[in-house]
Amino acid sequence: MDAVNSRRLALARKCRGMTKRDLAEHARISTRSLSAYEGGVQEPSQSTLSRIAESLNFPVEFFRGPDLSEPAELATSFRALSRLTAQHRDQATGSATLALALSAWIEARFRLPSPDVPRYPDINPELAADAVREEWGLGERPIGNMVHLLEARGVRVFSLIDECHDVDAFSFWHGETPYVFLNTAKSGERGRMDSAHELGHLVLHRGHALPSGRVEEQEANAFAAAFLMPRRSVLAHAPRGGHLADLIRAKRHWNVAAANLAYRMHKVGLLTDWQYRTIFVNLSSQGYRNAEPNGIPRETSQMLGKVFEALRSEGTHQSDVARELHITVQDLTRIIFGLVLTPVAGTSRADGGGTNIAAPSLRIV
Repeated sequence: MDAVNSRRLALARKCRGMTKRDLAEHARISTRSLSAYEGGVQEPSQSTLSRIAESLNFPVEFFRGPDLSEPAELATSFRALSRLTAQHRDQATGSATLALALSAWIEARFRLPSPDVPRYPDINPELAADAVREEWGLGERPIGNMVHLLEARGVRVFSLIDECHDVDAFSFWHGETPYVFLNTAKSGERGRMDSAHELGHLVLHRGHALPSGRVEEQEANAFAAAFLMPRRSVLAHAPRGGHLADLIRAKRHWNVAAANLAYRMHKVGLLTDWQYRTIFVNLSSQGYRNAEPNGIPRETSQMLGKVFEALRSEGTHQSDVARELHITVQDLTRIIFGLVLTPVAGTSRADGGGTNIAAPSLRIV
């Protein structure tokens, strides 16, 4: 029988947001013993391991596997890091580690699009957004589906688990492959902005020691606004006059939040300072800061939907994949947007209809 992997034991505990004291009490062991297990200086008995596995809701087999690839902590773009609890950060990176294992499992069986994300470090975010659009052949057209566009360009996109509700989104490079994790509890418009924001980090900040600093966050915000709402497009299609009703109708052209469009219109000179402030006062007074008017559905993964559809056609189901990864079906479902149980949103195009990129093909290796 393989030895218990101490790193997997610590990972599983962090995935569940439990302290050592929490797990020790739940599994009826001492904190000192648990520290010895996680430090690799002592191995739990089979009965103790079973209690730990039950407490963490992981199969016992999970703890006997090899080391898992983990995202580098300093290369992960967590927003508002100073306000993010260690528990939620650990849960997010823990679920990302499980997603990396799933991604490796998929790539051993399917040929996915190769990463094609340009890198423009240390240049103006608006210029970088224009450069990425030009390199990807997007012109000034609105992006039909941000998640599909990222996947078509080789970005691996997964969803955050429910417990990470305080995390908007995060991203990182793992080797030469970019990853983005999205909070599916946000509005559809917020999700698109999060996707573009994380693309900004991937393009602008690879190699930065602290990618989640205030300056980097501002740069990613500026990139996202310019990428989703190019200057010339806004100048051509945005309403004049600063009337909220006109802005709410116009925002569907870019499928962004009313507040984001107001910010961009102010940035390009279509709104005065007074008009900009008035719009935000009106958005707040009508409750639109918390509930987006004329909202759109959440975007989800097309790639993962195709993968699991292909697997089902061969007789392989979610439970089979979870068993091979030694995780629960629930954990698997939570990092793939709940796919297989819910339909994939969007059209057959890779970006949902706003660009001319063909849907990424999957081929079994």
